[in-house]
Amino acid sequence: METAGTAEAAPQPAPRPGLRERKKRRTRDALLRASLELFTTKGYEQTTVDDIAEAVDVSQRTFFRHFPGKEEAAFAVQDTVEAHFVQALRARPRHETPLEALRRAVLDSWDTISDAVESVVPVELYLRMFWVIESTPALLAAYLRRSVETEEEIARLLAAREGLDVDADPRPRLAVAVFGGVMRVTGRQWSTGEDFSLAAIRALTAAHLDQIGPALAGNWRTDDGVDANPCADPDPDADPGADPDADPCADPDAGEGATPGTDV
Repeated sequence: METAGTAEAAPQPAPRPGLRERKKRRTRDALLRASLELFTTKGYEQTTVDDIAEAVDVSQRTFFRHFPGKEEAAFAVQDTVEAHFVQALRARPRHETPLEALRRAVLDSWDTISDAVESVVPVELYLRMFWVIESTPALLAAYLRRSVETEEEIARLLAAREGLDVDADPRPRLAVAVFGGVMRVTGRQWSTGEDFSLAAIRALTAAHLDQIGPALAGNWRTDDGVDANPCADPDPDADPGADPDADPCADPDAGEGATPGTDV
């Protein structure tokens, strides 16, 4: 039986931020929302820091107290969304395979995205900004650069979850590389489509993740059954005297008299 002296104290709620901190948070949120609204209506390249500061009725100096530059403002909500996904991945049960955990975590993240962003910007504004990132070369390049750090964090999380050394076992990084590629293809297809809704990008995410196995291990063929791969097994009826230089899959280092596909 626990006594008053031995009972563990109940966790105390975090203290409410002071007035100054709340004002700073409101200013940052206002700058962030104004940034995204301008980027999505005026264009990222066409929007200046002065435009953003003027929209919130603050000085340029105030903007730079909250964000080093436009890029950081453009990706602030995206960073929150990615952190939301990592949290969802940490919560997946250990019995799930790595790819299953990644799939369920990202779909759960889409289902609960409002929990992550609605306190700052509407989900619809975040999705419009995601479209701007996908369609603006400078932002897309920054997105790919920043993704390297996120993917490394996820790979290390998967390795720890599976009890692996991420630097000795390539599987965590390989799995995350495939997953990251699927997410980039999904974002690109969504941004060039006609339906920019949350439901649309969630459905594309699920459909593309379900294609990982068939895409990596399946036999890719056209509808008429002809292999679309120019490096597939040669046609047995092909002319044996055809010029080997015309073969796009010929080994350029093969010696004279060598038969493609055999050791010499």
